[in-house]
Parts: sequence; structure tokens; C-alpha cells
Amino acid sequence: MFDRFNRKLNYLRISVTDRCNLRCTYCMPEQGIRLFRHEDILSFDEIAGFTKTAVSNGVTKVRITGGEPLVRKGITVLVSMISEIKGIEDLSMTTNGTLLKQYAQELRTAGLHRVNISLDTIDREKFRAVTRTGDLNDVFEGINAAKNAGLFPVKINCVIKDSKDEEQARAVTGFCKDNDLEIRYIRQMDLVMGHFSIVDGGIGGDCLLCNRLRLTSNGKLKPCLFSNIEFDIRQLGFEKAIQLAAELKPECGSKNETGTFYNIGG
Repeated sequence: MFDRFNRKLNYLRISVTDRCNLRCTYCMPEQGIRLFRHEDILSFDEIAGFTKTAVSNGVTKVRITGGEPLVRKGITVLVSMISEIKGIEDLSMTTNGTLLKQYAQELRTAGLHRVNISLDTIDREKFRAVTRTGDLNDVFEGINAAKNAGLFPVKINCVIKDSKDEEQARAVTGFCKDNDLEIRYIRQMDLVMGHFSIVDGGIGGDCLLCNRLRLTSNGKLKPCLFSNIEFDIRQLGFEKAIQLAAELKPECGSKNETGTFYNIGG
């Protein structure tokens, strides 16, 4: 499947919930958020059915995101359903890691290949301040659980303000080197202002190479994170939504004034 700029679209990111057990300052406002109604959230059958259709159109790489995907009840069942779809070569999950100690082995057994874990600091007080509620030890235990379960490679997503040479980023870098973890540095983004850049250690944010479609937890297919364009898979049907997303994917990201990171998945 190619878009009108001849980019091969083979990567689907699926947000399974807009809920999270942390309240990171750069993701959620202090006053809280307006959550989707439970009845608006896609069922596992809808997600798996859409994914199967996307794979039949050329998708080979699937990532499960949130919010925090591990707060979605029965998440390992969904992972199992998706892992059984023939044609998926890479099935991964982005998580804050706090619940991985509980779920890592179940996820691996269900067919998950690997995880990306968000970690911006290894200072316990700063971690608590950034997440408002988090315990850094839970993340450390989750990382160990992921490694022990064989969810390789374990990648760390480190949000930075300007440079990977910032004090907290340098500390996370050292932690990754000491613990056989891969690291990616993601400059803090702003959807409304249109601030984004290429991920250091990855290709995210490079519009020339963008191969992604994003499915929100309430069934909106977005061809670009930094765009208001979206297609309702329930109203249009799976095939039509995919067709439109490919045809109308913008050449480059601009601004997103209708979505937020916690309900799109970043």
C-alpha cells in the first residue's frame, strides 16, 4: 500500500485506550482529562478485524499504544488475537513499564515480540514529579521482567527538551548502556503548535520516510499525527477508511488541533 507521495505504508499504531495510570506533565494537564465513554471504545473484535484488513493491504508492523495499554482489561487476549494474524512481522507495544512486572511473561506468551518503555529520568524524585504519581522502582522491575520474558530488544523512549546531552538524558543513557537497553531520544512535541522533529535513534518524525497510520481507541484512523485528518472506521468501514487514509495522507505534518497524545498514542 502506497500513498500519493509513493511512501510505502506498512506500519499501524493502535491506541487501545485513552486511560493511563500516570499523569505525566507533558502528556496530561494537571486538572485531568475528558475520557472517552466506554461504549465508544473499540472492542477487541473490531481492533483485530481492522488489523486483519490493514495487513491484507500491506501492513506488516503493528504497535499497541495507549494511553497506557496495560490498563486495558484483557489486553493479553487482544495481543493474542493480533499475533495470530498472518503477515505481521513485528508486533510491539509502547508502555510506561509500571505494570510490566505483572504482564511481561503473559504478553510474550500471547505473541508480543518486543516493548518500548518510556523513561525520561532515573532520579526517583524527578520521576515522581514528572509523572505526578509514579514509582520509578515499578519501571525498573518492569524492564527486568521484559528482559526475562524475552521481549527483545527492549527499547527506551527518553523525552528530551532540546538535546540528549541534557543531565537527565545522559543519566538514562548510562543506565541503558549498563543494562543492555536500546535508547531513542524524542524531543518534546506540541501538537497544536506543530512542534516535532526526527527521533534520535529512529525514523519517527521524518515526513519523507513516514510509513504510519494510527488508529485511535474510539475508531478514528489518522494518516498523520500532526494533522486534523481522520476517518471513522465504524462509519466508513475498514477498507474505505484505509483507502482514504492512504490517498489523503499529507506530505508533511503541520498541526493537530483536535487530538491529544493520550488518546492518539504519540
